[in-house]
Amino acid sequence: MQEDLTDRVIVVTGASGRLGRIVTTRLLAAGASVAAVDLVPPDDLPPGATPVGADLGDEGDVAEAFARVGADLGSPFGLVHTVGMWDGAPLTGTTLDAWERLIRVNLTSAFLCFREAARAMRRARAGGRLVAIASRQGADHAPAEQSAYAASKAGVIRLVEAVAAEYAAEGITACAVAPSSMLFGDEPHGTAGISAGRIAELCVYLCGDGGPAHNGMVLRAYGDA
Repeated sequence: MQEDLTDRVIVVTGASGRLGRIVTTRLLAAGASVAAVDLVPPDDLPPGATPVGADLGDEGDVAEAFARVGADLGSPFGLVHTVGMWDGAPLTGTTLDAWERLIRVNLTSAFLCFREAARAMRRARAGGRLVAIASRQGADHAPAEQSAYAASKAGVIRLVEAVAAEYAAEGITACAVAPSSMLFGDEPHGTAGISAGRIAELCVYLCGDGGPAHNGMVLRAYGDA
């Protein structure tokens, strides 16, 4: 999957996270101009990435971040939304605060970023690619004691499907990548899952020719889990 994203502006949200950094690096290698957006973008971003600070669960911050991207780099052609967190607890022990935090981080942030990116893409009239990170728990089966996490990731998938259906005629595609357990190379030998590098490759692919081919779909990336 060798994509040429030269002259395309791609926004990576959650760029400070481990997956976000890898996605940013792979997009830059494919020739994209990358806006690396997070609450506090790190000083050691991959060379060539443009840092943008924003609280991605805040409506005003998200709008301002995309305005800055447009002013500094040009209209975004793609968005890879890597923001997310995991938590687990028995249903009866899940507090409302914990539930709302997971929904805000995993689902509300995806909604806000998808919406702002779609607005910019529609203004540019050049199509675009929206990519979200879901999970196996949201795509296929929710295990015990993960009600809030599974619900938030299932919501991401339904968001992707609805956006894909709404904007396909305008050349704006939406897809999700659903990993099992992501591996970063520091796990004990034999840990089941899929490497974060493979997830990043899928994101790059979906920002290019893979976007239309998989519009509205969930790419299940379970590795050996």
